[in-house]
Amino acid sequence: MAVKHNNVLHNNHFRKDWQRRVKVWFDQPGAKKRRRTAREAKAAKLGLRPVQPLRPAVRCPTLRYNTKIRSGKGFTHEEVKAAGLGKKYARSVGIPVDHRRRNKSEESLKLNVERIKAYQARLVVIPAKTKKNKDKKVDLSGVTAARQVQSLLPLPASFEAEQPRAITEDEKSFAAFETLRVTRGKHRAFGKVKARIQKKEEEAANAKK
Repeated sequence: MAVKHNNVLHNNHFRKDWQRRVKVWFDQPGAKKRRRTAREAKAAKLGLRPVQPLRPAVRCPTLRYNTKIRSGKGFTHEEVKAAGLGKKYARSVGIPVDHRRRNKSEESLKLNVERIKAYQARLVVIPAKTKKNKDKKVDLSGVTAARQVQSLLPLPASFEAEQPRAITEDEKSFAAFETLRVTRGKHRAFGKVKARIQKKEEEAANAKK
């Protein structure tokens, strides 16, 4: 135990034949290798399957980070429905559904619906061995050529890089940050401004009477 704070210094008396009670990890490299081979054997026994569930492509929150795209937790009900799936079935085939997420743009909805459809096109569902599924046949011809991957579908690029070009005079004079701030301010105050204009119109109408 490390010495901490203003306490008495230890004067430990090792009188219990402590040399026989020393714990060692001489088998650490061997145990590591055994765990790895066990994982590989389990993966081979289970066959080819997704290493992790499919995740949606989402924008990071806040003004500072919303230009970046990252993996989300789960797809929205709208995205799953637009892809032609039920949320219960989607969860059973490795498509998580997050009831808290909301689609705030058509672009995000379209992007994630395309991700689900691309995943479905590659997916091979082998039904459980039950009396109900006894006559169902699955085409596994394409599975032999499949290979194990860590990530399912790569995330799309956050933005498309443009070729270098000369900056125009309009672009030099354009105040991008100020324009963004003014636009956000107008959006934030839209309800109050509308209510104020409506109130003035009502007062003017009452004054005429």
